[in-house]
Amino acid sequence: NNMQIVNCTTPANQFHVLRRQIKRDFRKPLICFTPKKLLRYPSCVSSVKDFTTGGFQEIIDDTTADVKSVKKIAFCCGKIYYDLIEAKIKEGNNELAIVRVEQLYPLPIKQLKEIITKYKNATEYLWVQEEPENMGAWSFMLRTFREVNLKYIGRDASASPATGYGKMHEQQQLAIVKKVFEK
Repeated sequence: NNMQIVNCTTPANQFHVLRRQIKRDFRKPLICFTPKKLLRYPSCVSSVKDFTTGGFQEIIDDTTADVKSVKKIAFCCGKIYYDLIEAKIKEGNNELAIVRVEQLYPLPIKQLKEIITKYKNATEYLWVQEEPENMGAWSFMLRTFREVNLKYIGRDASASPATGYGKMHEQQQLAIVKKVFEK
């Protein structure tokens, strides 16, 4: 517990984690993953109220989920959330809850357990990431979050973090999203 690692998906949550860092009466290094795509992404916005109330959210639950209908929970972090939520809304899928893990380390196990308890009808638990299997947070989540049997959905293991071809990257991204929604 000698550092904190976050991957915020909203401007307000990024603000609150930085504010928390300054306001604490102890010091720990804070590592923030912030993809450039979210700087210009139309869905990645926060209201003024989001900045002026509340605080940093280590886990952000799916506000569109119907608790009784959820059969599958997709845990993710970072910008892939926006691809997943857009596909969920487009499909009108009520059986999937998309939960954002905003703080990767230390992993907020208590809040994750609360999510699992909340969606008691869920039988399938996914970790979704756009990074290759041997990169990103997958291996950490597999070792650390043992309360459920997580299934990996993402790119195959690779020596390179990206394909280098925009069209191929886009095809792989669509394949990841499609796999999340498979029955």
